[in-house]
Amino acid sequence: MQHRVSYGETDTMGVLYYAEYLHIFERGRNAFIRAFGISYKDVEARGLYLPVREARCRYRAPARYDDLLQLAVFASDWRRASMIFQYRLYNEDQSLLLAEGFTQHACVDGSGKPVAVPAWFRECFAIPCPVASGPGR
Repeated sequence: MQHRVSYGETDTMGVLYYAEYLHIFERGRNAFIRAFGISYKDVEARGLYLPVREARCRYRAPARYDDLLQLAVFASDWRRASMIFQYRLYNEDQSLLLAEGFTQHACVDGSGKPVAVPAWFRECFAIPCPVASGPGR
């Protein structure tokens, strides 16, 4: 996924504000799921919710206002009732890793009760992502 850093996402030094990285990760996660032919809205309509249990970001180099960024997203570490999405954020030509991180998600039903990761959801990611390319993919 590409992301252009807007002025409103930066601090007074013109650097991408640290909390915005998690917003970019979230947009990338939604785009990643959609690339497999299902939207997050569809996932919820089928009774599966994925609240974030843990989020981590390691900042390696600053992104600045108007930079075009490239985000790689991966689904990994499937557990009984949770999963992890990993993220790598690069500069425009993917020559510099700017940040990397992950979000761990619980799998719960509409009442918030943990549920096993449904087979249909795992199967969504069993095929290669049709839009995946670049470093780490």
